[in-house]
Amino acid sequence: MRDCTSFYIDGTWTRPIDANLLDVINPATEQNVGTISLGGHADVDKAVAAARRAFASFSRTSTQERLDLLDRVIAGYKNRLPDLADTITAEMGAPVTLANRAHAPSGLGHFMQARETLERFEFEEQASATSRVFREPIGVCAFITPWNWPMNQIAAKLGPALAVGCTVVHKPSEIAPLSAHILAEILDEAGVPAGVYNLVDGDGPTVGAYLASHEGIDMVSFTGSTRAGIEVARNAAPTIKRVAQELGGKGANIILDDADFDAAVKRGVQACMNNTGQSCNAPTRMLVQKDRMNDAMEFAGTVAKALTVGDPTSEATTIGPIAFDSQYSKVVDLIRTGVEEGATLVTGGPDRPEGVNAGYYVKPTVFGDVTRDMTIAREEIFGPVLSIMAYTNEDDAIEIANDTVYGLSNYVQGEIGHARKVAARLRSGMVHLNGAGVDQAAPFGGYKMSGNGREFARYGFEDFLETKAVMGYEAS
Repeated sequence: MRDCTSFYIDGTWTRPIDANLLDVINPATEQNVGTISLGGHADVDKAVAAARRAFASFSRTSTQERLDLLDRVIAGYKNRLPDLADTITAEMGAPVTLANRAHAPSGLGHFMQARETLERFEFEEQASATSRVFREPIGVCAFITPWNWPMNQIAAKLGPALAVGCTVVHKPSEIAPLSAHILAEILDEAGVPAGVYNLVDGDGPTVGAYLASHEGIDMVSFTGSTRAGIEVARNAAPTIKRVAQELGGKGANIILDDADFDAAVKRGVQACMNNTGQSCNAPTRMLVQKDRMNDAMEFAGTVAKALTVGDPTSEATTIGPIAFDSQYSKVVDLIRTGVEEGATLVTGGPDRPEGVNAGYYVKPTVFGDVTRDMTIAREEIFGPVLSIMAYTNEDDAIEIANDTVYGLSNYVQGEIGHARKVAARLRSGMVHLNGAGVDQAAPFGGYKMSGNGREFARYGFEDFLETKAVMGYEAS
């Protein structure tokens, strides 16, 4: 069991001003795997003050100094990859194979991408014969990060922030905070200057809301639910700080008439169920031609039944538990709602998998004959639940895909030229063609209520930069 009851503030591990202990629960066993302290306003004030002091010097460091720092962070991260993967499995239930192949390495990838981007990024340019434009670090940034992909979401923010010269106060999710403490150890060992990165654990209503409203914070980068994102924006509004948000999703997966049908269905099911369905960019709505509905239901059910639900420490497991108890209850309730509203339950359902007596496990669930008005077609479930919907023609498919308050990721499968034309008509920040995955060199973010701003690579740099124009600055 990990003791993570201290905060990392101003380059040292510091006891909270008022201890308020919280157990971190392994969702596979429902047993305690660690303990954190929930911070308060005084802890945040202390961290923000440290970050503001550090910004004065860190913002003036050279590109080469920050490249060297990122090199040390990358080296330290590589050394801790196994520890990070094991911890992510314990704190949020990611199957060990997924933790080792995706969760832990994704953070490393973002630091490496930030370093590569920094090496060629231009922080100034001559706008005209007499005006020059400078891009400068925005200041002290508050990071509020989620539990579902903990290292991916932290590093996607922190890599660019460090690269451009910002300082940070970070509140990881209290559901899965242990891996963030390992990252703080990596940063400390890499020689990140005191105050540049600060970690304060806490809950959203106390630490998260206070960070968002704090006058000493210049921008907030938040990843989480749309509901929580609205509160972050509301709390940030009085101080007119920048708010970058990556929020919910309800991705559509359009299987065109010229797709390899079986391959497309299989990819769609596996992508939806990956990470136990706990990904904002998951393709949770599969759109098939009306006359292929029965075929889609039959084959999707076969694929889902072949997935192995169980102990996340076993390499044979493909579906681990839901990350925490209230999320488990939400997923089960939505599965029941799908049945009550008349969707065809192909496989799965609200009951625990056979033989499972502990842990927040849900059967991989596939619904067919789902209509646009059903709750499971409209709400983000965030569990291993797929809704198969019928379309009559291509225009109808595009209309269904766009008929959502979200706009994060959509998916199109079919002949590539055809798929590209459909992608151009979809209202989302990302479109995946024929099973293409996330690319850390491409922007990550959404339209509509899926958020604003973009993460990854040079696109992620922009949220952490202010633009200054200096007139009377003649080109030399």
